[in-house]
Amino acid sequence: MFSWKDHYGRNQASFEEAAAKIRSGDFVGIALGVGACTPPMYDAILDRHEELNGVVISDTIQLRPCRLYDPGFMENLQGRIDYCPAFGISTIRKIHSSQIPDFLPINAHDLGDKMAANSDVFIAMVTPPNNKGYVNLGLTNFYTMDAIRKGRASGKLRLAIAEVNSNMPIVLGNNWMHVSEFDCFIEHSSEIPVFSRSEPTEVERAIAAHVLELISDGDTIQMGIGGIPEAVVCGLAGKRDLGITTEMFPIGLHKLVEQGIVTNARKPRHRGVTVATLCMGDQELYDYITENPACEFYPSSYTNNPVELAQYPNLVAINMAIMVDLSGQINSEGWGHRMISGSGGQLDFMMGAYWSKGGKGITLLSAARQLADGSLSSSIVPELPSGTPVTVPRTYAQYVITEYGVADLRNKSRRQRALALIEIAHPDLRGELRKSLQRNFYTGWSASISSTSQSLNRADKSLSLIAN
Repeated sequence: MFSWKDHYGRNQASFEEAAAKIRSGDFVGIALGVGACTPPMYDAILDRHEELNGVVISDTIQLRPCRLYDPGFMENLQGRIDYCPAFGISTIRKIHSSQIPDFLPINAHDLGDKMAANSDVFIAMVTPPNNKGYVNLGLTNFYTMDAIRKGRASGKLRLAIAEVNSNMPIVLGNNWMHVSEFDCFIEHSSEIPVFSRSEPTEVERAIAAHVLELISDGDTIQMGIGGIPEAVVCGLAGKRDLGITTEMFPIGLHKLVEQGIVTNARKPRHRGVTVATLCMGDQELYDYITENPACEFYPSSYTNNPVELAQYPNLVAINMAIMVDLSGQINSEGWGHRMISGSGGQLDFMMGAYWSKGGKGITLLSAARQLADGSLSSSIVPELPSGTPVTVPRTYAQYVITEYGVADLRNKSRRQRALALIEIAHPDLRGELRKSLQRNFYTGWSASISSTSQSLNRADKSLSLIAN
């Protein structure tokens, strides 16, 4: 007869003992962010670099510094232990710049499938088991459950390692796994990283003000990571009965609930419940969501499924971008072939909002960046630099917002989109964008502008707008 207590006790290990189970050629998947293993686990694997070959480590949202993100260290390990993140934040910008890592392109809703298809080993942080033998995935469900269960079902996953942390909060929902689903347990209690909301800049406040005009009482909202979405949260006072179905719980969620701003009362699904797949925030947020029936986690294959999201009317998806080209292609991942972050759930929610009745897909960016020499570089560009990934294709682009206004691209032609985007670009850079528009989108028209036909008169009117 199977005893979960015997299984748990018999398979406890140290970091070094767990790392010793990794073989040459293994793909090692790591859970996301707060739910990822701590640096001692990474170090135990990296310490074996002289005896391993062809090992790949893949993680996302890297919160705890370790040698895996050090280009000077990892340069000497290439071919033995390689790094292949599926999403990145500022902590790995330096190693991304070195071009040492590979990159795994994903959408959040299919990341569990891709981790399951690749991972021979998967490592996640969990709570201690309860009296029924279940561990909770705590602050990160995302792709952990799917990677392990689908990897087992396919026969690909050989080893599931749980780092057991007594400090990990318990979050309700489909967020439980039985100890029998893991092969190895490392008991190691460590502090959970906390994050506070930074004070929004004037530019962020200006962008947030435009966003708030598009949010109505009763809407269901999703907000991505970044200063501008957080500025939106700060400005929600006065809204009522908002619902939240999102990827990440917003910092300050408990205050939004206390003020009646978030009630989830009008959602057709999960009524009265805030639904997400991960959480990164301050201790107040962690305390609020711990064992709170009004907060539930599910795998990202559910929370980020565009078909599921489209069932929510008036879904408002709010995410940041790096740049947008004049046809509406949105890039939020990198510059050229240099990765900065990844697509994450942005396309998932943009598609869901696009199909939602009354939905709004909103892309936020500052109009320009100041370079080291003091000059300005426009975030609205004639075309994306060579090699730059398209995170959201122009066919799903809708609202683009800068501090200078709102451009609704959804039903516009390519030229109409370009004109709308130029209107919200930095004023000092609009002239050059107009020249690019005339050069790239009106080639061959100049010779026939004297025509008296109605269609060419409309084109002439457009050209006069460009020239002004």
